[in-house]
Amino acid sequence: MKITSFAPKITINKAYLKERINRTDIEKFKDNFKQLFDRLKASEKESEEFYKNIVSDFLKNTFYSPQYEINTKGREDLVIHTGKTTKDGVGVIFETKKPNSHEMLTDAKPNVKALHQLIFYYLQERIEHKNIAVKHLIATDIYNWYIFDENLFDKLIYRNSKFVKGYETFKQSGKDTEFFYKEVSKPLLEELDIDLECTHFNLKNYEKAAYNVSDTSKVSDTFLIALYKILSPVHLLKLPFANDSNQLDKNFYAELLHIIGLEEVKEGSKKLIHRKAKPDEFSLLENTITKIENKGFLEVTDLSKLGNTRTEQAYNIALELCITWVNRVLFLKLLEAQLITYHKGNKAYRFLNPSVIYDYDRLNKLFFEVLAEKVENRKGKVKTEFEKIPYLNSSLFERTDLERKTIEINYLDDSEPIPILSNSVLKDDKGKRKTGSLPTLQYLFEFLDSYDFASEGSEDIQDDKRTLINASVLGLIFEKINGYKDGSFFTPGFITMYMCRETIRRAVIQKFKENGFKADTFDDLKDEITDRKQANDIINSLKICDPAVGSGHFLVSALNEIMAIKSDLDVLVYRDGKRVRNYKVEIQNDELIVTDEESGDIFQYYVNDKGTSPKEVQQLQETLFHEKQTLIENCLFGVDINPNSVKICRLRLWIELLKNAYYVAPPTPQKGESASAQPSENRIYTTSPVTPPFGGLGGLGLETLPNIDINIKQGNSLISRFKLNDDLSDVFKKQKFSYKAYRKAVEDYKNTNSKEAKSELLTFINDIKEQFQTVFHSRIKENKELAKFKGQLYNLQNQGDLFGGGVDTIEQDRLEKLVAQYEQKVKDIKENAIYRDAFEWRFEFPEVLDTEGRYVGFDVVIGNPPY
Repeated sequence: MKITSFAPKITINKAYLKERINRTDIEKFKDNFKQLFDRLKASEKESEEFYKNIVSDFLKNTFYSPQYEINTKGREDLVIHTGKTTKDGVGVIFETKKPNSHEMLTDAKPNVKALHQLIFYYLQERIEHKNIAVKHLIATDIYNWYIFDENLFDKLIYRNSKFVKGYETFKQSGKDTEFFYKEVSKPLLEELDIDLECTHFNLKNYEKAAYNVSDTSKVSDTFLIALYKILSPVHLLKLPFANDSNQLDKNFYAELLHIIGLEEVKEGSKKLIHRKAKPDEFSLLENTITKIENKGFLEVTDLSKLGNTRTEQAYNIALELCITWVNRVLFLKLLEAQLITYHKGNKAYRFLNPSVIYDYDRLNKLFFEVLAEKVENRKGKVKTEFEKIPYLNSSLFERTDLERKTIEINYLDDSEPIPILSNSVLKDDKGKRKTGSLPTLQYLFEFLDSYDFASEGSEDIQDDKRTLINASVLGLIFEKINGYKDGSFFTPGFITMYMCRETIRRAVIQKFKENGFKADTFDDLKDEITDRKQANDIINSLKICDPAVGSGHFLVSALNEIMAIKSDLDVLVYRDGKRVRNYKVEIQNDELIVTDEESGDIFQYYVNDKGTSPKEVQQLQETLFHEKQTLIENCLFGVDINPNSVKICRLRLWIELLKNAYYVAPPTPQKGESASAQPSENRIYTTSPVTPPFGGLGGLGLETLPNIDINIKQGNSLISRFKLNDDLSDVFKKQKFSYKAYRKAVEDYKNTNSKEAKSELLTFINDIKEQFQTVFHSRIKENKELAKFKGQLYNLQNQGDLFGGGVDTIEQDRLEKLVAQYEQKVKDIKENAIYRDAFEWRFEFPEVLDTEGRYVGFDVVIGNPPY
């Protein structure tokens, strides 16, 4: 047997590694750490019991007391229980030795008493006490720590019949434990070809950082982060943590609802979101309802979809508007945090606060005169006031149809306040909970500032204690708000992660087999791949659909899984085609984590004052962005009957791209050429695409986001008028466009950042779909009957005129009745309420049609189990 040890950063849950530590917690850790060393220095040649107590006191005082009991148990040196008392199960087993003890294991000499004792105590817990709560096992001589994950002991020890049989033989022998150590454990470890992987560190390596009082910048404290986390209950007891995407932050959720003007109410087994029973007049929702009712909403078509009464219709319009506005603000909060992180904490990139956005009109300008405009096209003061805010090309900042037909956010009253929630997160200057009231917009910004949006991808210490709100947590909140009518069906991250892993990996192997590969497993497939470009093309040809997409949770998990698959197969390549080396892309807690394989450091993009990054950092960030873009554009598709779900899903995917946004320099035009991109020879519209915008940072800008909204569509995915196997060939023959032009238009739409081009492309695509509808409707049996009777009626009437005789009035009357009857039938079919939101898979996603326009379909259909 052998031991393979890794540094703490390598073995800590990477999602937990990203989470920031509060300054007070790290200071407490340092104080207790120094006390541990001071006690060790003041003692010589003490007993194991003495050193055991030092370890126990350090852990209790730093992390575990009073939530988790630490004590001895029987012959076990030390255990950490999973609760406050010894009645709670044992979660961590220790074996402590004196410093420099020959019984302490090392990498070079693992088969020693310390390991034998750990094995014995573990088997005793599993066999005698039926304990399945053990999470880790630790051997330490106070300085050196070897930490083993229980899963490894379960696999290599508990499930090894020789160890279990040896333990049972020992129990029957009546001999002391030395018999087990020498006659069972030691010879078995010598005999078996096993590798016990573990975390190993020496506390002496951290002593200097803990005592470094001269480091006023506190930089050395970051060196202690991994040690802090490896010894914490989150790691050793495998507890949930703030960065865990499966955890809903209930306080954030409740206060956000309060500001919007909503509340969650339990009805039977469901938790539904309602308009507040005692509404605050100037909450976002109530303010919006008032303005809508004053302005009227006669321009909104098909009001019946929005409710049966004017009150219900006004509420649903207002709620959709509020969700749109809140989505934008939350997206901007993530953007703000991203910019600050990229610029190493530079607060000059902070823009979403009351001092900058002081009223709704200012916020509206931020939406439509800043975010929706390229830097060079911005007008007036906003051009300089918001010069550090990039243009991103997201349709999130284009006016929605509902805004055009009703109101924009600048219609709302600014100065009127709403009461602060009784258990608000807001604190006054003395650190006490705020009371009273605040203007709604100011309340919203102060509320968001009370949380940490900036920890995504960082490993740092924060001086103010703020709860992390990342994209996954927001997705869960979006899902709950979005399910306000029927209750949400949010699928936990561990389920989406598992389902996507199991399904997509099988689909990938199948795809490779269709392309001539023989492998049945990922290990075999990795060995068989010789051409990385070919492998990427095969993976990128996957088509995955969620037909009830909700907040987009499954599609985000699918995106992460495909990225991890490429990394596992060693086919993830830089944009120049060279393989990405020395970095591992993996999924932990439903989050995509990129780490340096050697150091364990989490990859983080950053720029200097000139907006440039080290070459490798820039290359990797660009690669991650464009790989995600390729997969979102080519592989991921979603449908939902709820238009708010569609918006939120698009938002989630944009956020995933935003995580890897990077600064770009303006392209250098070739001699005789302009900087704008050249139009495609296959274009069927007139406006040329333009290059990404630049400005705000020495001529640099962030890479723009693609128009992924066309992959996520609104409709009832269970109902369609037309059959999937209907032939489209005559549709293309009768029209002035080809299938190739249709597909090219969709591809071009995704990548243009010109509003004019987007508008023209969308019009062209909609014209194609309308012509599809026209041709398909002509195939309806009732339509054919109608055409027959109309023809007979026409012939009858013209026959009389032609020969000068009278028309057979009885026959004319019969045909006129038949025409009217079939006209009504065709109308009923076209306008049937059941088809109101029917989704036509046949031509909504040209990506799943073959070159002749025949429907091929998706490789994977995945979604929330309730559906």
